[in-house]
Order: sequence, then structure tokens, then C-alpha cells
Amino acid sequence: MHAIVALLAAAVTLAPARAGAPAVRPATPALDDPTIVAIFEAANTWDIETSRVALKRSRNPEVRAFAEMMARDHAAARQLGRDLAAKLTVTPTPPGKNFPLYKNHVAIMKTLAKARGAAFDRAYVDHEVAYHQAVIDAVTTQLLPATQNAELRALEQKVAPNFQAHLAAAKALQQKLAK
Repeated sequence: MHAIVALLAAAVTLAPARAGAPAVRPATPALDDPTIVAIFEAANTWDIETSRVALKRSRNPEVRAFAEMMARDHAAARQLGRDLAAKLTVTPTPPGKNFPLYKNHVAIMKTLAKARGAAFDRAYVDHEVAYHQAVIDAVTTQLLPATQNAELRALEQKVAPNFQAHLAAAKALQQKLAK
């Protein structure tokens, strides 16, 4: 898996802003386009992985449909990023184990491995809400402003509505599961 350089440990940080919700802290180091491509790759890959777990473990038809949409849409977005990376001859660098989004991914995978039934569904959907919000926040406040390449900027802008739609769908499903 292509992923993210350790530089982003300081740039994109998940920290609880309120119970269970990640927040993004401002970047201190400058982000470059190859790093941004790597973030795009990792964010999509990690969401595909959590969604595949949901497809295997959930018995809720709405959660399964949502997970299928996440896996499909993020695979398509990831491929767009990979195609652009190849065109730009960008080679993403693997992340360090201290990278916050990586740590978040490892933690949710452990949580999902232990959860069962309705608790699994809630954990997965709660994660999707928090994760999409964190990624959207990072893109709008850090990545887009730092992007220099016009094609990369266009890709970020092209997929942004999908991330917003995913967040809205996750929130709607989250409300249904809370009832």
C-alpha cells in the first residue's frame, strides 16, 4: 500500500474535540504535492479496509449497503489518485507508525474486530462519520491551500462532493442506528 510520509504526523492530527470525534490540528511543516498524493492514497485505502470489514461482519442491510458504497467509491477515488501519481511520477512514502491517521486506523480495526451485532454497526458508522469529517477538514484547511499542481487540485475538488455525500449518508445512518 502506498501511504504517507512521517512529516504528516505534525500536519494532520486526530485528537478528540468532543467525545468520539476527531479534530484536525493545523499543519506546521509545509505540505508538498507528493505528500498530498500520499495522504489521498492512504485515506482512501484505510476507508476501503474498514468498509470491507463491515461487509464481512455486519448483518444490517443498510450498514452493508453503506459499506459497499464506501468500498466502491473510495476504490474509484484511490484509482484516480494512483493514475495521477503515475502521470506525475510521484512515489508516496510509507507512513511511520506514529502517524495519527494510521494510529486511528489501527485502533478502529481493533475495535471492529471485537464488536458484534448492533455494537459493531454503531462503531463502524460512528467511525465513518468522524473519519469523513476529519478528512474533509484536512482537505479544506490544509491540503487544498498547500496544493501547487493544478491537476492535483482539480482531483481534490472533483472528489470533495463525494466525501461530503459520504459524510451526510454516514450521519443519516448513524441517526437510524441510534433509534
